[in-house]
Formats: sequence, structure tokens, C-alpha cells
Amino acid sequence: MANNLSDYAEVALLDWICGGATPTRPTTRYLALHTGAPGETGASNEVSTSGTNYSRQAITFAAASSGSAASSNTPTFTNSGTDFGTISHLSIWDAASGGNCLWQGAATASKAISNGDSYAVASGALTVALD
Repeated sequence: MANNLSDYAEVALLDWICGGATPTRPTTRYLALHTGAPGETGASNEVSTSGTNYSRQAITFAAASSGSAASSNTPTFTNSGTDFGTISHLSIWDAASGGNCLWQGAATASKAISNGDSYAVASGALTVALD
């Protein structure tokens, strides 16, 4: 995933480094699917929950090394009801719904998800990085 910290995560990181407010680390992180760029807040183009049984899926990460961290589980989204559309972007959140976007970016490859299809991100396939 081409990745960018969200505006929320940038402020939290700056506060932590510069002695401002101490952000609370999320206990669980969630992967979301998007049919277009999520934007800096992550709020744009997330797959609709209406009629698709879509919900964000928990994602875990291995310990960071050399400025990046790779996913360590396989979040799987199973579509039932109607099409998700073409997934082109992903985002990581601190809540299963609502909450704060932490990271967002373009998927390595776009994929159309029709009724009955699944979308999975293999363990190790999603990497977040700071540069």
C-alpha cells in the first residue's frame, strides 16, 4: 500500500514527540476498503455498509523494523448482498466504525468486488512506513 499518515495521526505523533498531549494507543486497529482516495481524514469513498454486509476488519502488525511495519494477519472481507465496487484504496482506523483514521493510501492493485466475492489482504502484504 502506498501509504500516508492521516492528519489525525500526524498531530498525535507530533504531540507525542514534542511533549504535547500523550495520545492513547488503539488496542485494535481496523482495515477499511475504499473505492477512491480516502483523503487525509480517511472519510471519503469507504465501501457502503448498505446491503453489502461490509464491515471493517481487525488488522495486526509485526514489530516495526527499519522504519516500517508489515501486517501479521489476513483480514478478509466477504461480500454478500450487492457489489462493493472496485477497491483502489485502503485505510487503517482505531475503531470498527467511526473513530479516527490512522493511515491511508492506494492499494497495490485495484480489484472489483462483486456480490459473493471476497477481498483479503495476506499477512505481510500490507506495509506501513515512516520516511
